[in-house]
Amino acid sequence: MKYLLFCGGGSAGHVVPNLAIMNELKYSHKLAYMGTCGIERELVLAAGYPYFEVDCPKLVRALSAENLKIPFRLRAAEKAALEILRREKPDLVFSKGGFASFPAVWAADKLHIPAITHESDFTPGLCTKLIAKKCRYVLTSFPETAKLFENGKCVGSPMRKELFRGDRARALKKYSFAAEKPVLLVLGGGSGSKAINDAIRANLKALLCDWQILHLCGKGNALSDPPEGYVQREFENDMGSAYAACDAVVCRAGSNTVFEVLALKKPTLFIPLEKSSRGDQLLNARYFEQRGLCRILRECELGNLVSALAALQKDEMLRFSLSVCETENGMPAILDLLKEAANETLQ
Repeated sequence: MKYLLFCGGGSAGHVVPNLAIMNELKYSHKLAYMGTCGIERELVLAAGYPYFEVDCPKLVRALSAENLKIPFRLRAAEKAALEILRREKPDLVFSKGGFASFPAVWAADKLHIPAITHESDFTPGLCTKLIAKKCRYVLTSFPETAKLFENGKCVGSPMRKELFRGDRARALKKYSFAAEKPVLLVLGGGSGSKAINDAIRANLKALLCDWQILHLCGKGNALSDPPEGYVQREFENDMGSAYAACDAVVCRAGSNTVFEVLALKKPTLFIPLEKSSRGDQLLNARYFEQRGLCRILRECELGNLVSALAALQKDEMLRFSLSVCETENGMPAILDLLKEAANETLQ
């Protein structure tokens, strides 16, 4: 049985796709995960996979004394990763990006263990740029991104199959929604989404005139006395039902979510995360806005949320563009490449 070590973290956007891939391989391969003490540790351990923790530093995108410690902490992280890989002897390392993936790929290169990475965003992150030459392939969600690397290969975004299995009638019943009135799904529970949560609630009275709302608001963010037609969930494991119930979506523009809503043909108003960000979400959203497949509302324009959603609801051209758009699920191609690379490893 081949042994695959996964890595990546810093945000759920790096971890959730990894877990989706791991769940496809768990009966045919030995699997483990390497990351930091961040969200990846919580999610991976909850999923029941072995976890190896390495204290990898993150670059602070501002003047900070913490950045002065990076060379020393990074050297320690590399040493720890090297010891783990020497002991574990995986056949392949797969990275989903983020600063937490660097030590594992660095160690794999030193030990001549093949590595593959996947870059979700339109513009590659810092870690992808640093590890690209240490990997057999740099897999990408966007075709233009693959062209930036000699070993680039566009495969699409890995999407969980359960997202496509939701039943609308059952989903509406689950959330106690009426079939006659459209449902707006608000994904406001992730990092940096307080602004979305606040904007939705500031405009609830006006929004509920036109929509029923399913608001995934994040842990500890639920209102104590929600009005009729407004359903809150701090977290939703059954995203297939959440998507099946909705007629439109409001969310950030992380690549995984962008490709999911496009594949599911959901008209979406993206509110990209821009503060404390390298601007990747805005570029992700603009790529598809230019193709008539979504609408964008900048965070500084959240005062126009109600009118922006009204325009989205009336945009028949966008609905048509979505209906004829083909969004390929990258999962099958990624699985094939991982199996191929792992099987080539000499024992």
